[in-house]
Amino acid sequence: MRIRHFAASFVWAAALILAVPASAQPAKKENWIGAWGFAVVPPPPGMAMPVAVPNPAPVIVPLAAPPEAAVPQPPLVENPGNVPVVALGSDPANVTLRQLVRVSAAGKRIRLRFSNEGGSDVLNLGAVHVGLAGPDGGVVPGSDRTVSFEGRRAITIPAGAPLLTDPIDLPVKALDRLVISTYLPGPAARTGHTLLHYMAAGDQTAAPQLPAQQLARLTALVSEVDVDATTATGVIVCLGDSITDGATSTSNAFRSYPDRLAERLAANGKWAVVNVGIGGNKLLRYGTGPNALARLDRDVLSVPGVKAIILLEGINDIGRGFIATGVQDPVSLEALIAAQKQIIQRAHDHGIKVIGATLTPYQGAGYASPAGEEVRTGLNNWIKNGGAFDAVVDFAAATADPANPLAFRAEYNIRDKLHPNDAGYKAMADAIDLSLFK
Repeated sequence: MRIRHFAASFVWAAALILAVPASAQPAKKENWIGAWGFAVVPPPPGMAMPVAVPNPAPVIVPLAAPPEAAVPQPPLVENPGNVPVVALGSDPANVTLRQLVRVSAAGKRIRLRFSNEGGSDVLNLGAVHVGLAGPDGGVVPGSDRTVSFEGRRAITIPAGAPLLTDPIDLPVKALDRLVISTYLPGPAARTGHTLLHYMAAGDQTAAPQLPAQQLARLTALVSEVDVDATTATGVIVCLGDSITDGATSTSNAFRSYPDRLAERLAANGKWAVVNVGIGGNKLLRYGTGPNALARLDRDVLSVPGVKAIILLEGINDIGRGFIATGVQDPVSLEALIAAQKQIIQRAHDHGIKVIGATLTPYQGAGYASPAGEEVRTGLNNWIKNGGAFDAVVDFAAATADPANPLAFRAEYNIRDKLHPNDAGYKAMADAIDLSLFK
């Protein structure tokens, strides 16, 4: 009887297991990691976001321009099809914005992180599509996907908030370019940190190529692309200012030092790279966007899969602090070191290693000064010899003029004595020892 009772119980339990609905089965394993990023700029604490001043249209700089132009020139724009570049006089509405990104790791699926963190009002998304980008910037046939949010195709994002999409069944390889097309029925706020978008009137999200498209400089609607990774297990987040952002590299060509680093790591397949540089950013004070200490949690620690940080911050604190014309706001070497130590400690608390990067030369730049140079040299000496970082990359040595280490090497500079050109960014990426990421 006991055997018969056990057998009956086993059959009853097996029937219960078979009766469990599919939705209650264990979810398939996911491995979401950040594969592309962009840092948005919320307003300063206690202040509403100011109305954005229209950005001037970028000027295409001839490659044969003299090396010492009198006025710093804007970067080149990679622009297949010679799409016209426009300066906006007001916030765009009833338009489709097409954002071009490049993922740094392969994945079975992707998801998008939309951001309204810089907005003081709700952001309405009427429709979103994503697909692989062809050489002409159009959508590769067969790759277009409709994007949803909890099954809905239109969504409202609250002021100051981000929003993740549903997973999107679009397999990607490392260094694949994507175009993300978003229809905005109403206006979207324009904040201080921008990139070039393709823009067309009306809802053109499903169009393979935008009709009558223009290029316009706007803040990113998508601040992060995650992949359900196939081989990558970690993310390197590059934290810094315009030199990290790649503000003076060729726009839409992915030639910043983080982009070049991603190219070097792509063959390994184990690491993704996310760039959260903001032009004008500082370590200690509000520059363009919150200082590095204030934005660390949102822009770095929140990136899924982050295991390492490359920290390149402080040149704006130094330059603006000791500027020869205008109001000075001096910053001490001790304060900059303390700020970097704070970032190291907070990252270590999350099991993340921090690689310190020396500040690149700036002699001859608009805000250069002997007092500032003394602080820059002191900070670089501490970065290299202080023992606080898990590792160091010497960007200063990689970009300096061999005859004058205080100045940028001429062939790596875009004529403002401060920012690298495409060749300079490549030299920075090549200076990073890839054995740090085994």
